[in-house]
Amino acid sequence: MNRLMKSLPLPLALFWASSSVASAAEYQVTIAGMKFSAPPAELHVGDVIVWRNDDIFRHTATARDKSFDIDLPPKSEGRMTISRAGAVDFYCRFHPAMTGKLNVRP
Repeated sequence: MNRLMKSLPLPLALFWASSSVASAAEYQVTIAGMKFSAPPAELHVGDVIVWRNDDIFRHTATARDKSFDIDLPPKSEGRMTISRAGAVDFYCRFHPAMTGKLNVRP
């Protein structure tokens, strides 16, 4: 605890400390025209990705490292919470030419 926090009354010190904690964000990656939209550049552990399939075909969002595999029937969506930092390449199991990459920061 720094000197400023030690001099604050306890409820105010707790509020000040908790207000600096980043909250998770929610992002959408859309599949349309047999392509993934560009994933957000600023992903962090704890963020949520909503995978949305706007195509008439079934697709997946499948990590090459097997860390996730979201099955998406036509006109559906699936959610996942990012659990670890690093770069993860993904693709569609049914259409392997459909690819993308997530870059996740801690």
